[in-house]
Amino acid sequence: MRLGELRGLITRHARPDVGTAIDDVLISRVERSTPSPSMSGTVLALIAQGAKRIALGDRVYEYGAGQYLVTSVDLPVTGHFVDTSPERPALGVGLILRPAAVAELLLEAAPGDLPPVGGGAPSGMAVSDAPAELVDAVVRLLRLLDQPRDRTVLAPLIKREILWRVITGEQGAVVRHLGLADSSLSHVARAVRWIREHYTQSFRVQDLAQLSGMSLSAFYRNFQAVTAMSPIQFQKQIRLQEARLLLTTDPHDVTGVSRHVGYDSPSQFSREYRRQFGAPPSQDARRRGSAHDTTPALP
Repeated sequence: MRLGELRGLITRHARPDVGTAIDDVLISRVERSTPSPSMSGTVLALIAQGAKRIALGDRVYEYGAGQYLVTSVDLPVTGHFVDTSPERPALGVGLILRPAAVAELLLEAAPGDLPPVGGGAPSGMAVSDAPAELVDAVVRLLRLLDQPRDRTVLAPLIKREILWRVITGEQGAVVRHLGLADSSLSHVARAVRWIREHYTQSFRVQDLAQLSGMSLSAFYRNFQAVTAMSPIQFQKQIRLQEARLLLTTDPHDVTGVSRHVGYDSPSQFSREYRRQFGAPPSQDARRRGSAHDTTPALP
């Protein structure tokens, strides 16, 4: 496995914004990491050095060098790299997963090339060991950062190869659901998008089930399978993450922020905030304001 070359490419090309000259390709170099909430995005993330721990609801995922994580729904997670330092930073590469690209490959696949996708929704997040073929393709993709003449033509081909390796691999079902317009995961993703866009509003779970085209029992079961949370818990996570972001710029207006994200009771907001982040809102905001761990990172 060519992790040594991959580490060299990431180290040479890592930028503070984790972006690269290749669309949808991210690289990350993290010297110091503390647990922080974020949205996962839909992404394939491969670790070249170090290890990361991610909490999603009541589930904990850990993956390290030579392993990859896939997320097929944009999920509220809390994660951090373990035992990082300037001498041994965490190094990773990510590829944003696009439903249209997944669907295109599924349409081109010959009958029998792919195992059938089950009816139930898989978890929206999964971890596996990276096969040598996948690591080789990722290395060839990052080499194109040093080959601008070849990048435009070859990068789309190698990205398709990487996606194919994942689709046909151990966690292929997680990604294949992303490209199926009528899959259970796509129905749950519709509800997830609605909650993210209307997180300040109250809602009835029955209405979300109807929006997703599912019965109430099927919707609740599939939503829990994908996100490890109930719809109400999911909304709470989004509200608290947004509040934490707002408090970094105005740590003294706890009441105003709580109302902005949809809480009617500032005391309830403070209780739930403390339970989630381990400190009252104003104290947590001051603590985070004095920290310097602001480098973006992969899921």
